[in-house]
Amino acid sequence: MIVRELELDLDAFEGPFDLLLALVLKEELDLRDIDLAAIVVAFLERLAKREELDLEACGEFLVLIAALLELKARALFPDENAELAELDPEEAAEELARRLAEYRRAKEAAQWLRERLAAEGDRFFRLGPAPLAPKVEIPLAPQDPEALGAVLGLLAQEPPQVSLSHMALHFPPVSQFLDRFRAVLRRRSRFDFDSEVQQLTRLEQAAAFLALLELRRSGELRIEQAAPFAAIRVSRLEENPVSDERTEEWKLRSA
Repeated sequence: MIVRELELDLDAFEGPFDLLLALVLKEELDLRDIDLAAIVVAFLERLAKREELDLEACGEFLVLIAALLELKARALFPDENAELAELDPEEAAEELARRLAEYRRAKEAAQWLRERLAAEGDRFFRLGPAPLAPKVEIPLAPQDPEALGAVLGLLAQEPPQVSLSHMALHFPPVSQFLDRFRAVLRRRSRFDFDSEVQQLTRLEQAAAFLALLELRRSGELRIEQAAPFAAIRVSRLEENPVSDERTEEWKLRSA
C-alpha cells in the first residue's frame, strides 16, 4: 500500500509512516513535535508520482491523519474541552487503535460488497408489478344505451365531400394579352417584356408569355434576348418583312 511505503523526512522524525504510528502509540514520540502538514504534503507528492488515484490508500490515509490530528489537538489544548481532556495518552492510543479496527472492518465490508457485485452483476430485477399483486378493477361509469347508439349512428354516416375548388388554378385568358401586345406595338416599335409584366401575378405572367410566343409564331413581332435569363426585347416587324425570316441568323438569335 502507498501509505505503508510512505517515507517521511521531518525535523523530529525520519523513516516510514508505519514506524511513526508505532512510536506515537507507544508514547515514545510526542505528537506536538510532529509537523502533520508535512506528512500530508509528502503523501500528496507520493500519490502524484503514481499518476493514478488509489481510493483505498486515500481512505486509509485520511483516517490515520484525522486520528493524529485529533490526538495532537487534545495534547495542544487540554483545557478547551473537558470531555476530551479526560483522555490520557494511553486512552488516546486505545482510541486510535479502536478507530483503526473500525476502519479495517469497514474496508472488509466494502471488499465483500465488491465481490457480491462482481458475482451477481449480471442479474436483473423484474420491472413492473409483482406477479401475485392483486389486480385493480376500474369500475365503468353508467352508460346510456340510446346515447351510445346515437353516437355510433353519427359515425356510420358518410362524411360530406370536401370541396377542392379553392385549390384549382385559374389561368387568365391568353387572348387579352394578344390584344394588349398588339396595342403596345401599334404605339411603340419596341418594348421590354419584363417591364410590361412586372406588375402582374405569376399566372398572368405565364399567360402573357404564351401570348408572346403565339404572336411570334404568327409572325407579328420579333423576340430578342442577349443571353440566357437576360431581358426579353420585343420589337415590331418591318412593313416589308424578309421572306426567309426563319434563317440561321434568326435561329441563333432566338435560341
